Amino acid sequence: MGIGMQIVYQGFCGTARLEGEAAAQLVRLERYSGLLSNCHLAIEEVRTQSAKPTYDVRLDLITRARDFKPIEHCSSEDAEQAIRWAFDAAERELQATENAAKQRRQ
Repeated sequence: MGIGMQIVYQGFCGTARLEGEAAAQLVRLERYSGLLSNCHLAIEEVRTQSAKPTYDVRLDLITRARDFKPIEHCSSEDAEQAIRWAFDAAERELQATENAAKQRRQ
């Protein structure tokens, strides 16, 4: 069973490159497919006083039990980097959840 992903772009049109980066990062979470059924990725372009926009990335995980687990927001001037940071945070969260479950079984 794979993990599904919905991507929403806010304030700009998405690109194949960003979708490819998100898909590559989702592969990292496949080992947690027993815990997850889906995730929602929102990428928002935030305009600031500077010429370069900032990208705010939000990743929400949906567990097999249909629980909603939001991951901390990640921001960067590089949308791909912000996506990687969000998936890094998700991986840390899922590893902690898995470790806690192992501790309870012992």
